[in-house]
Amino acid sequence: MTKSIKSAIVIGATGLVGRELLQQLNQIQDCEKITAVVRHEDPELKSLKKVQQFILEDFLLLNDEDVNGYSHAFSCLGTTLKKAGSKQNFYNIDYEINVHFSDLFESTQTHYLLISALGANAQSRIFYNQVKGELEQHIQGLNLEYVSILRPSLLLGERPERRRLEDLTQKLYQRFSHLVPDTFKYKPVTAAQVAHTMVEAAQTQTEKFEVYDNLRIQNSR
Repeated sequence: MTKSIKSAIVIGATGLVGRELLQQLNQIQDCEKITAVVRHEDPELKSLKKVQQFILEDFLLLNDEDVNGYSHAFSCLGTTLKKAGSKQNFYNIDYEINVHFSDLFESTQTHYLLISALGANAQSRIFYNQVKGELEQHIQGLNLEYVSILRPSLLLGERPERRRLEDLTQKLYQRFSHLVPDTFKYKPVTAAQVAHTMVEAAQTQTEKFEVYDNLRIQNSR
């Protein structure tokens, strides 16, 4: 069964996956409205005819009226400890903003989709994985119509900002990718694969809650 993505709202829209997701949503014939919540107007998004930009410097100011009536809500929002500058700033972005966004859709008919991370675990000793796990736990406790959680490994693609460690890892992977079996659960995935998995989940998921692990994302084309 294929369900229509009639209208979509996206945070993290200017990131690696967010931009790819907007392009894919823009190509869906029956998708009538796409809202990208951005802190500043993005000239590149103007080329996508169905995408409208909602400029809001502080995403914590999003309210019920702003998100009312969307069939699907996508969160591609995430950062790194290095870019955030501190654990607290990272927590404020990856946890607090995502929690606020998800809370807005409680007891609505909106399908909520989140990009988490491979290794997400609230009990993890790794701070990054711990925060992702706590976020997943919070979302599971909400009364949401449908929830899709994606747990990708390293993301391949050109980011707007430089991430030296990820750039180095990408180069090494591209050199030795022929040695990595398709069944390797940590195998990097492209932003297009993650975005495609989100769209596929939005259109076909029938379970109330479903996790899409990295192997499943790898098989998305």
